[in-house]
Parts: sequence; C-alpha cells; structure tokens
Amino acid sequence: MKLTLIGNGFMAQALAKGLIKKFEVEIIGRDINKLKKVKELIPAIEIKELEDAEDINGKNVIFCVKPYALQSVAARLEGEANILFSILAGTSLESLRKQIKSKYYVRVMPNVAASVSKSATTLTGDKEVKKLAHEIFEYIGKAVWVDTEKELDIATAVAGSGPAFLCLIAEALSDGAVKAGLNRKISNELVQGLFEGYAKLLENNHPAIIKDSVMSPGGTTAAGVAKIEEGAVRSHMIKAIEAAHNKAVEIGKK
Repeated sequence: MKLTLIGNGFMAQALAKGLIKKFEVEIIGRDINKLKKVKELIPAIEIKELEDAEDINGKNVIFCVKPYALQSVAARLEGEANILFSILAGTSLESLRKQIKSKYYVRVMPNVAASVSKSATTLTGDKEVKKLAHEIFEYIGKAVWVDTEKELDIATAVAGSGPAFLCLIAEALSDGAVKAGLNRKISNELVQGLFEGYAKLLENNHPAIIKDSVMSPGGTTAAGVAKIEEGAVRSHMIKAIEAAHNKAVEIGKK
C-alpha cells in the first residue's frame, strides 16, 4: 500500500520514519529544497513538489499541513482521494469534507514518537475504514479509535501535546539530580531508563498503585511527593490538559 503525505514538517517526517518500515511513502510539499533534505534523512521515501493542480484521485492521503494552511493547500488538490487521514488539530470532519474530496475521512492524532514506532495515536471518522485505519497506525505504535470528535480533541491534549509536558517533567528530574551533585550524562540516562520502565509498569497497573508501591512510610519518596504536592503539580497538569483541549476546540472554530 502507498501512503501520500501532504506536508513536510516535523510531524510528517516523524510519520514517514515510522510508516516507511511497512508502506511505500510519498511526501508532497511546497518547498523542494526542504523535501530534498527530508529525502537525505529518509532515503526510502519518494518526494514531490506540490503542484498548482495536484491529483490525489484514488490515493490514501495523510494531510499533515498546519491548520491555517488547510484552505490554500486544499485549493490545489484535484480528484477524489480514497481515504483522507487528517492530523490537523481541531479541524473537524465537516470542514475537511467541504474542502477536500475523498471517499472516506478519518481524523488522526499521532505524536512525535511515531518516528520510533511508539506513538499513542487516536483516530475517529468513517467507520467503514476503521479496521484499515487502525491497522495502518498500529505500525507506528498504539492506536485507539474513539467514537466522537470531542473525544479526539481531548485525546489531542493528552497524546498530542503530552510529550511536551512529559519533557518538562523529564528535564526537571534530571536538573534535580544535577543540583544534588550527579553528573548530567548519568542523570539523563537514569531518567531515560525511568520512563522506559514506568511505561511497562503502566500496561498493567494504575498510577496510584505504582506510587503506593514505592512510597514507604517516612521514606525518601514520601518526602519528595510532599514537595510536589506543595507546588500543586497535579493540579497544574490537569489544567494543562484542559488548556490544550480548549485550544484545540478554539482552532476548530476558526
């Protein structure tokens, strides 16, 4: 199967790196020089400069441009795609149907871990292609189908924006270790191992159970958790998800 990615930004490149392991991947973009640089990074892909009249007839298209560029890029597309997968945050299926012709439509929210086949990807749209969409995006990690666009917008805040939030946590943990006197390289290695191991634990355990299992009475973990609670970290993480979700909704209304 061939997948046509329209757009050559960071997320398009992340998707291409993961999907090329299983599918033929073509990237179409507006800047041929940028496309050539992408080709150097991912030699197996095909590249093509976006034409004023780009034929997408019968293609399985992954639309990877920024939401504000939807109208200008859509105006160049001719024909009817087989499936249009859109990763545009906040952009509704109704809006996509009005601007791009396709037999089926699916909204997709992957994250940057697609490049290492570890994305947490949420999908919703035409159920006729639910199985195929799920199979395609399982090749870049975990794929979850939701029944409504509202749920996908919430998932955008968790799975799409979440890596940035976790980066702040990871950086802070490493900084804390360095402040206490540990070498930066070792601190970073420990944080990397921490996230990797914790991800496996989450597969079969609730976060509260994991926390309680390492939180001995009067111990080091209890002392650290008390400081975290002083800073209302949990409250602000909840507010971060709420803010990201609200922004996704706001983008969709423009």
